Amino acid sequence: MSLELHPDRLFPADPTVRDIARELYDSVSTLPIISPHGHVPPQWIADDVAFEDPTSLLITPDHYITRLLHASGVDLADLGVRTHLDADAARRAFRLLCEHWPVFRGTPMRYWFESQLVEVFGAYLEPSATSADALYDRISSWIEAPTSRPRALMQQFGIEFLATTDDPCDDLAHHARIAGDESFTPRVVPTFRPDVYLEPARSTWVPAVDRLAEVSGIDTGDYAGWVAAMEDRRAYFREHGAVSTDHSHRDLGTQRLPAAEAETLYAEARAGRISVTDGDRLRRHMVDEMARMATEDGLTMTLHPAVHRNHHGPTLERFGADVGADIPIGVEVTQALAPLLGRYGTHPNLTLVVFTIDETVYSRELAPLAGFYPALRIGVPWWFIDAPDAIRRFRAAVSETAGFTRTSGFIDDTRAFLSIPARHDMSRRLDCAHLAELVAQHRLGLDEAAETARYLVVDQPRQVFGI
Repeated sequence: MSLELHPDRLFPADPTVRDIARELYDSVSTLPIISPHGHVPPQWIADDVAFEDPTSLLITPDHYITRLLHASGVDLADLGVRTHLDADAARRAFRLLCEHWPVFRGTPMRYWFESQLVEVFGAYLEPSATSADALYDRISSWIEAPTSRPRALMQQFGIEFLATTDDPCDDLAHHARIAGDESFTPRVVPTFRPDVYLEPARSTWVPAVDRLAEVSGIDTGDYAGWVAAMEDRRAYFREHGAVSTDHSHRDLGTQRLPAAEAETLYAEARAGRISVTDGDRLRRHMVDEMARMATEDGLTMTLHPAVHRNHHGPTLERFGADVGADIPIGVEVTQALAPLLGRYGTHPNLTLVVFTIDETVYSRELAPLAGFYPALRIGVPWWFIDAPDAIRRFRAAVSETAGFTRTSGFIDDTRAFLSIPARHDMSRRLDCAHLAELVAQHRLGLDEAAETARYLVVDQPRQVFGI
């Protein structure tokens, strides 16, 4: 079957409102892409790495796709997850996707993938068992062109700003090389992601903190040393262009401990004797410490809690972490953030962005909090809920209480590089559809809606992330 992208996709069905949405979308559709949080490897851009094949380009790095195929009975190894596929195996993996294409009906993955097929590759065949090889060959030919390298694509896609996600001990050599190339105009910056250094009860914590001492040159034998080492690495990231730090833990707790107790628990952790309960207490104290540092160095702080990581033990043992087996859980916000916001919620140099996969807290907790605390912004739908209906629910849930100015700007949160334009396009269409509804209901003027649409696309992310 022929694949066609309808120009009014995601717009309201009512023709009057649809016309307004179309007009608003036309005003923002070609604006540059600002991507302040994502997972594209910086080496791809530093080395302008040639993509290998359609499977490693489109399937393997996209856990949205691999997890749903896994749920349909496909072995992750057959999709190249933590496994190198030869040419024949890569083609078979692509066939698996095409054969299972019906499982993606109604999902954002279908929207993104079809957008890539048509708008990037000029491929107008719907994926199926019979079209798989033709699509694979078409994409393979596209990959061979010099214009299909990451640097050229960033220019073609209009990606003005791209943040990666990086370990605090990374030397950021790839970022230094990108920044040093004056011929490359898009800005690519690191993001400080210190999760492993803030989880004292985990087996990985002691070696991570030892590595932190080695890289920073600061003894992390006591808590004061840990604080100094983290401050040192944050400064290093800032020198290399970082604008934010990113944190993901099971809850949003930010209770600060007395100094002596923090030191005692830190010593227990260094000795490998800390309990899970005390590890959580120390971690919450350390998260608060990150907020204190943010008030001093100005890095935007993003929190995205409430995920049960690596839910399936056998998959973790076989493939490792971050392969799509993370599952959302509920989260409490108001009480958990009260200590942090009590100290820093009105601080002029803090921007705190809180994301969630628990939609129940949008209107009940996050919108009221962001509607009072100057430091707090509501992270847009992300991860499992960066989907059309969830984005619509988000705008309806938060706008009446917090308006449009208290949100973060769109976050694509992806390592699937070619899907970035499709994800941002989806967000623009949905926001324009929401604004069109307000115009049609005479709750907003058309000029105000157009101004807001542009604000959400480029001005807001620049403001929130200090770009």
